[in-house]
Amino acid sequence: MMMYLHRILPIFVLPTGVTIILLLAGIFLRRRALVIAGLAVLWISSTPVVSRFAIRAAEGYAVRGVAADAPLTDAVVVLSEGRIVAPGKAATSEWHDADRFFGGVELFKAARSPLLVFTGGAVPWEPQAKPEGDILAEYAVALGVPETSILKTKPVANTEEEAQAVAALLRARLAGPTWRGGQPRILLVTSAFHMPRAKRLFDRTGLQVIPFPVDFKASAGAGMSIIDFLPSASALSLSELGLREAYGRLFYLLKR
Repeated sequence: MMMYLHRILPIFVLPTGVTIILLLAGIFLRRRALVIAGLAVLWISSTPVVSRFAIRAAEGYAVRGVAADAPLTDAVVVLSEGRIVAPGKAATSEWHDADRFFGGVELFKAARSPLLVFTGGAVPWEPQAKPEGDILAEYAVALGVPETSILKTKPVANTEEEAQAVAALLRARLAGPTWRGGQPRILLVTSAFHMPRAKRLFDRTGLQVIPFPVDFKASAGAGMSIIDFLPSASALSLSELGLREAYGRLFYLLKR
């Protein structure tokens, strides 16, 4: 139930929800100012210049690292991104975005760690979908990663569960007479906009976390033009993504 609320409640404070509320209020109260305010919120949040600022702020103005320059760690941990079950009898699982997966494989092949960990992303509204970690592990093996070097967590529904499951998995795997002691050290691979929240949750488990952000949403090569001030659905989506991430961080901050 909490997961559904966590997904639904932000809708009412995101630009689309705020626009609908203002428009309905303006119509029922017969206040033109409210209607104009609603349209202004929608227009501003739908412009690329605003969406680019929102998503880069969410990304913490991070930059993409080079795998060969990353430090040596005990494990590379790739967080679930979400996959799409394609229509059809085969119910083929397709990519939502592959950057996290390829970033993790790139780090492993650069010999930054002897272990590659995938989290078992699963959501209750897709009960027939295979846990994401199982699928990504199969892809990794196909790309030459030894099966003995791959770990998968149990099914997890959110970032907090991912952090707890990874910490338990690594402590169980690394415990023993040959373990050097201390907390496991990991390279954490996730989308740049998601990294600040993910790192904070992984830090709480006691793991030593080194971020390796990927899946950047704003292109560094983008220039400024008149198009940046014209509304578009893709820009609105980016604005809401940045704001939703901010609300997610606030949720876990207050939860603590």
